[in-house]
Amino acid sequence: MMVWIFGALLLLPALLPGPSRAATVEETAATCIACHGEDGVPISPEIPVIFGQQEGYLYIQLRDFNKGIRKSDVMNGIAGELSKDEMKALAANFAARTWPRLEQTATAEQASVASQVNTAGMCTSCHMDGFVGASTAPRLAGQQQSYLELTLHQFKTK
Repeated sequence: MMVWIFGALLLLPALLPGPSRAATVEETAATCIACHGEDGVPISPEIPVIFGQQEGYLYIQLRDFNKGIRKSDVMNGIAGELSKDEMKALAANFAARTWPRLEQTATAEQASVASQVNTAGMCTSCHMDGFVGASTAPRLAGQQQSYLELTLHQFKTK
């Protein structure tokens, strides 16, 4: 009888649910892909493209969501569960992916306004020529227009 009880106690950890953490970065990335898109095209215009984004920028955003510095009902909960190593691995994973080509067009008027804003605000001093970003400055070229409008408004008002 004692042998059976001892054996059951040894097996108990295997029978209990394990930690909710994913085993690989790919499994963790699957949570991100649910909204940011299987092919890098987000499911909503207000969700940013993260495939091919700057690794340093992605890590900083995850860290800020994790610490509650950047607010998002969805992202604070998701990133709040990640360790520093997991955030770094996710940032590297998504940075290595190919930036998707979104079906977006800008009118001549929108392009003119963007050019004026860039000249007045010196956007390329951080976001680089062509708005491709570098290190911790995000790529803006090809980003979702609705996301950019929302984020720029939040940046201006907060």
